[in-house]
Amino acid sequence: MHEDRIDSALGRIEAAMARIAAARESAAAQAGQPAGGSTRVVELVNAHEKLREQVAESLRELDDLIGQLEA
Repeated sequence: MHEDRIDSALGRIEAAMARIAAARESAAAQAGQPAGGSTRVVELVNAHEKLREQVAESLRELDDLIGQLEA
């Protein structure tokens, strides 16, 4: 049961990371356009990195919990 929830959570995290990467690529492709696009790109990159760090920390915590359950 716990493994299903963990697998589901990991799937949602991976899907979110894929959406973030797609948004980042889209923003990078539009970076050459006027109207403050570069500021928006910087904001998106910063948000992406912050989310990436949060996801990495969550994965570490999940890994620790799984290790405790297996012990």
